[in-house]
Amino acid sequence: MDDAEEQIARELAREQAYADRLYARLDELIAQVEHNLDQIQGSQQASTHQNRSERDSFMALYEDRLALLRSVARSVVFGRLDMDDAARRYIGRIGLFTPEREQLLVDWRAPAAAAFYRATSAERLEVRLRRHLINRGRTVVGLEDDVLDQSMLEDPEQDVLLQGEGALLAAVSGQRTGRMGDIVATIQAEQDRIIRSENRGVMVVQGGPGTGKTAVALHRAAYLLYTHRRRLEHTGVLIMAPTLGFLRYIERVLPSLGESGVVMLTPGELFPGVETFVHDRDEVAAVKGDAAMAELIARAVKQRQVVPEQDVRLRIDGTPVTLSREMVRAARREARATHKPHNAARAVFVRAAMDRLVEKYEKALTARGHTIVPEDRGDLLSDLRHDPEVKRVLNLAWLPYTPQGFLRILLSRPDRLAAAAPRSLADRVDLLVRPKSEPWTIEDIPLLDEVAELLGEDAAPAEARAKDDAERRTADVEYARKVIENIDSSGIIRAEDLADQVSQVRDGRTLAERASSERSWTYGHVVVDEAQEHSPMSWRALMRRAPTKSFTVVGDVAQTSSAGGTHSWTDALSPYIQDRLQVEHLTVNYRTPRRIMDRAVAMAQAHQLPVTSVSSVREGDRDPRIERTDPSRLVETAAGSVAAVQEEGLGRLAVITAQERVQEILEQLRSLPGLPAVGVGSAGVDDEIAVMTAQDAKGLEFDAVVLVEPAELVDAHGAGDLYVAMSRATQHLGVVHARELPRGIAR
Repeated sequence: MDDAEEQIARELAREQAYADRLYARLDELIAQVEHNLDQIQGSQQASTHQNRSERDSFMALYEDRLALLRSVARSVVFGRLDMDDAARRYIGRIGLFTPEREQLLVDWRAPAAAAFYRATSAERLEVRLRRHLINRGRTVVGLEDDVLDQSMLEDPEQDVLLQGEGALLAAVSGQRTGRMGDIVATIQAEQDRIIRSENRGVMVVQGGPGTGKTAVALHRAAYLLYTHRRRLEHTGVLIMAPTLGFLRYIERVLPSLGESGVVMLTPGELFPGVETFVHDRDEVAAVKGDAAMAELIARAVKQRQVVPEQDVRLRIDGTPVTLSREMVRAARREARATHKPHNAARAVFVRAAMDRLVEKYEKALTARGHTIVPEDRGDLLSDLRHDPEVKRVLNLAWLPYTPQGFLRILLSRPDRLAAAAPRSLADRVDLLVRPKSEPWTIEDIPLLDEVAELLGEDAAPAEARAKDDAERRTADVEYARKVIENIDSSGIIRAEDLADQVSQVRDGRTLAERASSERSWTYGHVVVDEAQEHSPMSWRALMRRAPTKSFTVVGDVAQTSSAGGTHSWTDALSPYIQDRLQVEHLTVNYRTPRRIMDRAVAMAQAHQLPVTSVSSVREGDRDPRIERTDPSRLVETAAGSVAAVQEEGLGRLAVITAQERVQEILEQLRSLPGLPAVGVGSAGVDDEIAVMTAQDAKGLEFDAVVLVEPAELVDAHGAGDLYVAMSRATQHLGVVHARELPRGIAR
């Protein structure tokens, strides 16, 4: 063994010894929490309801802590900093301490870990050496050193390893797994600056393909939950992702970072009680996403507050009474003056109409010889309220609605749509007409949310519930303090945490379940991925989810394919946040090799897409492989290209094509012997081979991509889809075509 090998072996052994110490402490903590959990489970066999509630609350807290510890138990440490003052800090996924509170491991989100990502040779931040520990499970298998203090290279006493291609390149060169890797060990300086930004407004992270936008967004969510835990733990963080497949792709990242207070939804799940994954045709989607739809819906709601065409003659217990048009108009004016939503204002309308009608009723009774005293008014109002004809007339004038019922009726009535349409939509409003039985689409979700906002609910029950909740919370915290004194002395549990668990146990739902079932739930922070696909109406719905306007928005306007999508961050977001918009740019492509990315950029520029300038960290080993074939053999040739790439063993492969070709290619591939299982759509992210559209592929990455008939992608949704498809590959891009290639692809 030569000197270099001996040095590497010595350093690996040293780091393994420290890692073993960390895992030993981690195992101690796991055993301690398991013991506490066992004690709680067995301590109250014959308990009262109150005691069961206490037990269940402690159990939930310990189970959460146990899940956190177990989630990092296979790879808890990934870095080391050697500082100017001779201090040595190990960086990991959570913080660890000895029983005497000596720090063993620094949480990656803590300020003390910031230099691990930010330090450079030009600005060392008191860091002499940054070491990446490359792990396989609990075993340290490799080391990568970044020497920031050059004097270390001249010091024979320093054990400095200069080897390998670096932690980042090792991470981005590895085969795709179908799940986004935990890149916390390889976050680079420009990404870390964004992750740790203290911006309280809307932060837009604009970056081209492969620049790590999603990773930045997820790690920012984890960082905010860690830094502002007390502010966010009761409200949660919403992550809005484009597809279910994409959610599965990223879902393991946050748990691996130790955070679980996150709600992840797709655009078709934002409105409680409705779940859809179907898009409208582009021309319909463009109308539904137009900001003018908010005005159309507002007008449509007001137009359901109807003054009858003529006075209404009623007969109450044989006494004729006239409800005049002016009485209804005055009651409507009084209700609208409250500025309450439609359903809440209806109570004001009914009361105002009844007040006027009861006066008429009293006069009519007096005219018929009845003696009426003030004490009789309550009985007379009761007579009116229970009269079927009165109820029918007032319902016709101001009917209560559900959002779903209102929108189904509106979209099925061309006359109502035309009457409510603002001038900018007048010539396109007929595109919205459809039968009541039509299923909901993703583009309907923001419209439902808008309707729900305008309809509202009766505020009185909600106010009463809020008052009861506040009183119960105060009592729970006080009781929890007394319980902790008797049950737990470890310091792990706070009274407020126990009180929260008592409330959750009483409620019976997790934060995610409560948040996703309540349309009016407001989050402490919202992360929007692939944000360029959201329309003005979609942004209105999202902004309601965070009244503080605390957002992390990530996307690339060059990749917009939605007919109503975003082409300018300023135009899309300024109406809601004025000057609180901060746009950050990611400029380094970690995913797509330069040989592939140059072709994608050339194509995008040839189609005048607003491409963000990026530089790839890898040259790549191969140029895109372009095959021309006869139209009758397109699918067969594509299948042959897939089989050839699969034989090379590159890893996960996506076949990206237009929607109308997906099924045909899928069947052809499944008929070939020797191929592994072939998935379809974004859900195919778990399969070695998946056939999907460019929209399915948004945000995903694959070792190899075979792109079939790129001209059809441009025809369907524009060059943005082709740009997405060309930039998904980490190693190989194949193009199979029968038609002429779109501009910029061929050299």
